[in-house]
Amino acid sequence: MKLSVILISYDMAREIPRTLQSLSRGYQQGALDLAYEVLLVDNGSPEPLNEATWADVDVPVRLIRVQDASPSPAGAINIALQEAQGDVICLMIDGAHILTPGAFRMALASYQAFDNPVVAIRYFYLGMGEQPVSIIQGYDQEVEDKLLERIQWPVEGYRLFEIGTPLRSGASRLTWFNRMFEANCLFMKRSLFADLGGADERFNYPGGGFLNLDIFKRLVEVPEVTPVQIIGEGSFHQLHGGTTTNSSGEQRDSRLEKYRKQYIQIRECEELVADVSFVYMGHMPTTASNITAVERRRARQAGELVD
Repeated sequence: MKLSVILISYDMAREIPRTLQSLSRGYQQGALDLAYEVLLVDNGSPEPLNEATWADVDVPVRLIRVQDASPSPAGAINIALQEAQGDVICLMIDGAHILTPGAFRMALASYQAFDNPVVAIRYFYLGMGEQPVSIIQGYDQEVEDKLLERIQWPVEGYRLFEIGTPLRSGASRLTWFNRMFEANCLFMKRSLFADLGGADERFNYPGGGFLNLDIFKRLVEVPEVTPVQIIGEGSFHQLHGGTTTNSSGEQRDSRLEKYRKQYIQIRECEELVADVSFVYMGHMPTTASNITAVERRRARQAGELVD
């Protein structure tokens, strides 16, 4: 077994079939002969996932149901890590993400170039704006469904760039070379993640708080690791009512501050971003994947940019 995808789900009956479609053999480039498994962990959903909803998808998925689950995904991640058979782990802590077709191929190529890479796929939102803002402006699941229908997804997977918005993380200008400090599609050697103890279950808030940031930072700070960011592939977040990604305003700010305080308490450190250098690997599969040019065009159309 070469690759184990750990996919964590809570109350995502609408989103998971699409996520699995984006992990399928017919969608991911080079996956027809790839030895991989998808460990889908249903972390105590009020309505358990129904396997019939993805029965027609050619994906090697195994459903793991967690009873009496913690609101945090940390325990679910560790259960899957114990079950994983692959040498490489792909961690998707939020199961509501759709990948572009070359994510596996480009990430696994990093393991031919480097001995011990940690590989990050950039985070995007579906929709024409970042979802904490766009939901206030009327973006909802119905709009999202229509956008995916418009681009004929999953027939043309790279058209996701036409209807997506990169996570800015406070950056005033965004390029593929902006340094990342979290990813919802993160590849690492299973032995590396296990040696670090997996997910720290002290991050016990719903959604994990800053668990995802903590995992990313701890992994890329390992001295013998090569941190890699992939250009031209993305992980696109579907709207589902996440604890921070789909909340906004004072409620979101309050949650983030609570998460920050917990992180400081656990790590005894205020710095959330690792001070490491990244290697960039990738391609530009479509015109729309040039996120800098797309961002400038949208700003110009909105009258926000003057050359």
